Amino acid sequence: MRAFHVLAIAATAIILAAGCAANDRVAPTNDGETAHMVAEAKLTAHYIAAALEAGKSPEEINATLMEIANTSVIAEFWVSDETGRVEFTTQPGLDFAFPTDPDAGTQAAPFADLLLGNKQVVTQAMQPREADGKPFQYVGVTGVDQPRIVQVGIAGPAK
Repeated sequence: MRAFHVLAIAATAIILAAGCAANDRVAPTNDGETAHMVAEAKLTAHYIAAALEAGKSPEEINATLMEIANTSVIAEFWVSDETGRVEFTTQPGLDFAFPTDPDAGTQAAPFADLLLGNKQVVTQAMQPREADGKPFQYVGVTGVDQPRIVQVGIAGPAK
């Protein structure tokens, strides 16, 4: 029965996230859309906890996140461990760790407050991504199973 409950939570997260069709990709422009991104990040945090409890491998978890990113408005997922090192992502092959100092001066630095327990939610406005200049908006929440950063990203319109 417990396995069914865990998989039901995971399926709910997938269904809710996939409710936004990929062809509806638009740049978030108001607080309502940011609030929606926060909800997506929270669902992702619960999915990660449920998937790990169910014994899913990192490859299986990443495949699910990739499926959601390929079929929804969410373009990227970044989920760290308790040290800030990314464990799960839709960007395979990238070795990335979030800074652990929220004042480090990088785009990712404010999310350190999630690891430090200073904040439960961190939101950013649409801005050029530090890595490549593409417009992105990122929102992150704390993990539900352990200290971690659970971040979702939405791509803005191409210039």
